[in-house]
Amino acid sequence: MAEENNSQNDEAPQPPRLQVLGQFIRDLSFENVAAQKGVMGEGQPDIQVQVNLDATRRESDKNYEVILKLNIESRLKEMDATLFILEIEYAGIFQVENVPDDQLHPFLLIECPRMIFPYLRRIVSDITHDGGYPPLNLENIDFLSLYQQELQRRAEAEKAGQPVA
Repeated sequence: MAEENNSQNDEAPQPPRLQVLGQFIRDLSFENVAAQKGVMGEGQPDIQVQVNLDATRRESDKNYEVILKLNIESRLKEMDATLFILEIEYAGIFQVENVPDDQLHPFLLIECPRMIFPYLRRIVSDITHDGGYPPLNLENIDFLSLYQQELQRRAEAEKAGQPVA
């Protein structure tokens, strides 16, 4: 009877395991357009944030690189003037274990960005502050909704016969 319990424990599926091995700024550009053009204006800026994600397998079988890309543009609506443009690619290296192949893609593009986003938010805040603006504190990003929207966009593009990018 004891042997039977041990064999059941050996066959029990292991829970997914995610470990952050490293994280870093892969690419960064901050353009203080207002200062370059001498634009002075008052008012509430309009801030547009675009988010893109990418994931690739690294040389090791269980290691992946996930890149969180932000394009942020701040504009003064009243003057139709750009204040600043911030483009950043922030990468994390992850070791992922016990995730079935059919669940790996959503896991990499939902859970991994969720782990590194707080660090990226801090970097964006520091860069905008050091660039001469009030710190930009990004709202939380719902990576699950973002993933679902991308799946829907790809499905609609396939129906329309357009190439999926």
